[in-house]
Amino acid sequence: MRALPVWPLVALCLSCASRSQVAAREAPPAAPFDEARAVHVLQRLAYGPSARDLAEVKRLGVDGWVEAQLQPAPKAALPPGLEAKLQAFPTLGMSMQQLVEDYPRPPQEMPREEKRERGPSRVVFERSSARVLRAVESPRQLEEVLVDFWFNHFNVSEDKGVVKWMATAYERDAIRPHVFGTFRELLGATAHHPAMLFYLDNWRSTREGLSQEELRHPKRFRRQQAAAPAPMMDDGAEDEEAKPKLGLNENYARELLELHTLGVDGGYTQDDVREVARCFTGWTVRKPRKEPDFLFRPVAHDAEAKVVLGQAIPSGGGEKDGERVLDLLANHPSTARHVALKLARRFVADAPPPELVDRVAEVFLESKGDLRKVYRALFQSPEFQSPQTYAAKVKTPFEYVVSALRATDAQVEVTPRLLRHLALMGEPLYRAPAPTGFPEVAGPWVNSGALVARLNFGLDLVGGRLPGARVSWDAFAPKQAPSAVEWVDGLGRALLGAKPSEETRATILAALAEKREAASAVDEAPPVDVALIAGLLLGSPEFQKQ
Repeated sequence: MRALPVWPLVALCLSCASRSQVAAREAPPAAPFDEARAVHVLQRLAYGPSARDLAEVKRLGVDGWVEAQLQPAPKAALPPGLEAKLQAFPTLGMSMQQLVEDYPRPPQEMPREEKRERGPSRVVFERSSARVLRAVESPRQLEEVLVDFWFNHFNVSEDKGVVKWMATAYERDAIRPHVFGTFRELLGATAHHPAMLFYLDNWRSTREGLSQEELRHPKRFRRQQAAAPAPMMDDGAEDEEAKPKLGLNENYARELLELHTLGVDGGYTQDDVREVARCFTGWTVRKPRKEPDFLFRPVAHDAEAKVVLGQAIPSGGGEKDGERVLDLLANHPSTARHVALKLARRFVADAPPPELVDRVAEVFLESKGDLRKVYRALFQSPEFQSPQTYAAKVKTPFEYVVSALRATDAQVEVTPRLLRHLALMGEPLYRAPAPTGFPEVAGPWVNSGALVARLNFGLDLVGGRLPGARVSWDAFAPKQAPSAVEWVDGLGRALLGAKPSEETRATILAALAEKREAASAVDEAPPVDVALIAGLLLGSPEFQKQ
């Protein structure tokens, strides 16, 4: 049989410059329901519509569902099935020190399978599996979307040394508890976490002029009183974890200003970067490979006066110098605008209207960074609710994979192969290669290689060739066997939230016709290939959009 004509779908994705819009369906007069708006909200505030969540939106109404997502019940139990899957991953609840001790770097001669179970590979697999499972099955969908957003904003990569043992606690303790809190709380939690301090090298940063001898024996010197005698970490495990070269390191200070708070055009100078770095000297990690805990080491801190963004920071502040910088940045107008822009870019459009960004930034400042109020201002805005924004953004690979699993109501048991699909599409979880995180706009994700990888994932998923994800078509099957066109339109409504476009329908019908033609050559009369239809729908331009 000849290869199926899937390239027209890829070409259609690449050339689809116009914004596709989710079509509204007629609602019963007695209970009007804007299904197009509901689908839009589920595309942006959740990982796409699932049958369960769409029913919940219909029950609560769109506004009621959004408010329920903004006010999730504290410590509410997850669905039993999801809870059981997460409890099967013991590393999720372990401390960083426990992970380092129980899942050490394995020797080279250890068999590969044993490495997967006893080494850090197990930690990595369970962390990524939990992220996928929560995104697919958790009813607290907005929370999962926000965890993904804020982890990306305050990115750390497990590819950098001991971060692979730290990233689980970083998400669990620094990101997840604060996504509905204040920006200052979130900023402070990430600034103190060993994963961030190690990833951006602040654990190495010391005041200028500090000697190894003074660091090892601070009581012999008069710069600081009651300083801890423990040396900076020196276990020789890896090059980056060996005894650091003492001196000021500006990496964290620069990313704190450029990425986490003010933004690249936020009004700071190189002098500000240096002064901020001086404020954070002594913020370190006790022993990354043995005791990966936050530690403030007074002997390593620059105790002299500093000036940050024109604000004087008196001498002798110690650890509070860093806290004062965080207070200053969290309440700065440039931070309000930068955060508002990133949120609007994530939830509204790749190039959001400036007036929307200004209004959301104003709420940020007035509320002192109350994130729930900031989200509400964004979601209630005319720009977010406008039909012009429907299906105007391209899904990231993670959003695509999770939305496909949700749309098909797949039974998911995450496997390494499923996670490899994400890597092939360009988004290996917890491994963004730069502090900027993964791209949040369409350009980097819209290329022929990435779209073919998405199409292959969709075909593997619905064709039963993806270990760890099972799809049953019983819930989608009509009472009477329809024609191929009816199947395409019916599955389109189920998977896309609307009928497929004429171009997509024509491409799928051509693929079905070619398969029938090949089968007729050997005197076969195949039924409609439902899996092929569904797979091509998941690879269609419409499904790439949100």
